[in-house]
Amino acid sequence: MVMIVQALLLALPALAAENPVVVGPARFTVVAAECVRLEYQAQGRFVDDPSLFAMERGARDDDFRLTRSSAGIVIDTGRIRLTYVPDGKPFSAANLTAHICADGVCSDWQAGRFSAARDLGGTRNLDEVKGPATTEPGLLSREGWRVYDDSRGILYKDGWAALRPKDSGLDWYLFGYGADYKAALKALAKIGGAVPLPRRYTLGSWYSRWWPHTAADYERIVGEYRAHGFPLDVLVMDMDWHLPNDWTGYTWNRKLFPDPAGYLKWVHEQGLFATLNEHPDHGVQPFEAAYVPFMKALGADPASGKTLPFDAGDRRYLEAESKYVRDPLEKQGVDFWWLDYWNDDEQGRPLNDLAWLNEYYYRHSERGGLRGQCFARWQQWSDHRHPMLFSGDTFIGWPTLAYEVAFTAQSGDVGAFFWSHDIGGYQGVLTPELFARWVQFGALSAALRLHSTKDPALDKRPWTWGLDAEESMRRAYALRDELFPYIYSSAWESHDQSIPLVRALYIDYPLDGEAYDNPQEYFFGDDFAAAPITSPGFGDRKLASQKYWLPGGLWYDWYSGDRIQGPVKGKAWATLDEIPLFVRGGQPIPMEPFTERMATTPLSTLIVRAYPGEEGRLGTFDLYEDDGESLGYLEGRRALTTLDYLKKGAVVTVVVDSTRGSFSGQLGRRAVVFELPRERVTRAELDGKPAAIEYDAKTGVSRISAPAKSIRAARTLKAWVR
Repeated sequence: MVMIVQALLLALPALAAENPVVVGPARFTVVAAECVRLEYQAQGRFVDDPSLFAMERGARDDDFRLTRSSAGIVIDTGRIRLTYVPDGKPFSAANLTAHICADGVCSDWQAGRFSAARDLGGTRNLDEVKGPATTEPGLLSREGWRVYDDSRGILYKDGWAALRPKDSGLDWYLFGYGADYKAALKALAKIGGAVPLPRRYTLGSWYSRWWPHTAADYERIVGEYRAHGFPLDVLVMDMDWHLPNDWTGYTWNRKLFPDPAGYLKWVHEQGLFATLNEHPDHGVQPFEAAYVPFMKALGADPASGKTLPFDAGDRRYLEAESKYVRDPLEKQGVDFWWLDYWNDDEQGRPLNDLAWLNEYYYRHSERGGLRGQCFARWQQWSDHRHPMLFSGDTFIGWPTLAYEVAFTAQSGDVGAFFWSHDIGGYQGVLTPELFARWVQFGALSAALRLHSTKDPALDKRPWTWGLDAEESMRRAYALRDELFPYIYSSAWESHDQSIPLVRALYIDYPLDGEAYDNPQEYFFGDDFAAAPITSPGFGDRKLASQKYWLPGGLWYDWYSGDRIQGPVKGKAWATLDEIPLFVRGGQPIPMEPFTERMATTPLSTLIVRAYPGEEGRLGTFDLYEDDGESLGYLEGRRALTTLDYLKKGAVVTVVVDSTRGSFSGQLGRRAVVFELPRERVTRAELDGKPAAIEYDAKTGVSRISAPAKSIRAARTLKAWVR
């Protein structure tokens, strides 16, 4: 074996003229420098149809070297050096090996190994979780490789799910990336499809509760959100929206919603969006309003009173269900569906698979040019294409909150960038302090969604939990509201660069051991590090602590403004009103004034906040905007505005560049407020002219306001500071 491999290595390599590379019953496709598809089928009948995992079947990278000899082949992508010595048998350690090396991390792989010993974990559903739980292996490992086995994965043929032939052989994906975790995530997106940008409003504030609320109740609750100063974007109607005949249902309960269309019209008039809970696995039953046309569409007799078994693999069934059950509700005003479903193939229907349903629902929701939108559990790696994910029915407790923090950051390792948790937990005993701390975490995650089971003690309207908890939660909601331009811009980066919104520290610092030793902390976008409190505090102000680590550079405590020079380890203390939250110095952060509808209010006033930076270091950020709901962002209908910060001596310059790009509904004019915390500005110029300075002695923030002006005109602040 050694002599054969040596002979292969001595053969003359050449730039590949073929991709894929076929060697008898084996086929190798270089997807990216960090990913090679490995197939073996005894008769050479390879699978060319996309699968739910590998939706981008045409993904290729021809920039590799191929060495052929009588002994076999070597494929060298620059990061993966794959050696195959055919022996007439399926892949094994005896015939297929690889050496992987990138960014200083090297390892050897043999066929048969699918996950590395130092795997960093993947994701899962959190139903019934009470604290730390095991997950499947993730994409990332400290050994720098992972193999995904798609040999039995569901195919996607002619726009529909299909089972693979039983003799389709082996279909593996070798990811080899060394320490370049960001490249690994890009390779995953290249073969599996990019993580889509969710509809903007789903990144906002949600109200959800399993409770027999009436339409009048929802109207009252929306008014209470306004009266108590809490923003709101999405209303969730859980189980009781439909007839109480069964666990599932598609027919409005008219006792609770006398005029469904009128109610949904009112929701939209308030600038809100609506989703309905759905359990499809019991089928369309005789008590449903749509039962007769649904049965006739499938050639079944409605007079029989039978319920056709739910069959996601039957195209006629799902299309009839959409046409006669969901479409009429969407026309009434339902914006998207909460698919509350687990896998159900007990009746021999293997395509009753959540991964396929998530794909179907997502594509269905794209009709009419709308951006796709799911709200469902995770099933497999393909679900990175189906945000928003909800984590399931957890038990309430401090250990659950602590685990959710680490879990959410870790989930980004497999492309699960947009998790929505039941903030406060789903079931159990909740205290005001625990609820407030959970809301703080939710405010710094992908979605701030309150939810609970049908329990009178779990009314999660924040103003029902005492004045201290209410004020804490109000401040957390306001923080998310004000940071929303930053959050949405960071969500765009998640789509564009395949990088998690909430991400583990090691994705940015893979060679620093501290990045692996602090799972209680995460980066929120590029410029914030958050370490939410996950343990009870003491005293009247519920003072509690959380450890943190900050990498090199200047950092500032968001609340106190304290300057921190990294790299550094420490312990942050926070009252119930505060979150251990750190922002990079010298980075311009786009913000907005507080608004009741954080996700839809036009950005007529842009706040640019920048803490002091290092001398001569340019800090930059791209503010991203689009219409928030359509697929236009994929076709270039979007806008970017570059924000720059530079400190030279006693002069700070902040530039809001001219906006590039356009989209439907775009504002033509915008005011700008420049905020410089910890800087006492003694003189300021706006676009070369003297400008007034406001100084808040309590917060230590200097403000300079620029009146509304065309977004196509750059705005430049020059401030002299001491």
